[in-house]
Amino acid sequence: MEAGLKTQLDEQIKTAMREQQKSRLTTLRMLKSAIRQIEIDSKIMLDDAACLTIIQKQIKQRQESINQYQQGNRTDLAAIEQAEIDILQTFLPPAMSSEDIEVGIKAAIVELGASTIRDMSKVMAHLSKQWAGKADMAQVGALVKQLLA
Repeated sequence: MEAGLKTQLDEQIKTAMREQQKSRLTTLRMLKSAIRQIEIDSKIMLDDAACLTIIQKQIKQRQESINQYQQGNRTDLAAIEQAEIDILQTFLPPAMSSEDIEVGIKAAIVELGASTIRDMSKVMAHLSKQWAGKADMAQVGALVKQLLA
């Protein structure tokens, strides 16, 4: 991880320890552990974009857990998962507006010369590099598909 996110994560861990915020500390340590595990497994230092992808994956896992807990009438556990999501989201950059997303997609389509649905993967690959952590890529994919259809 580059100094930006790594430093921010370490500082938040220290703050949570000083302020004795046990649930926040646990969440931050789980995130640091997940990032560190991937770095060890792949034998590389992750950049901020890769770390943002890990954070998004962690958030998605918790959202799926919330859905399951709500189906099982376990609102207490769903609330814990939601609190963890709130903590993880502090590391994400501000989300792009739907207007900015649409303008960016149209610009990418023109830049890449995409004209048919077959070009969707090329457009999505281009946008996912640029918008790591800034936009919901499922929403982007749906809009790209709609614009290329």
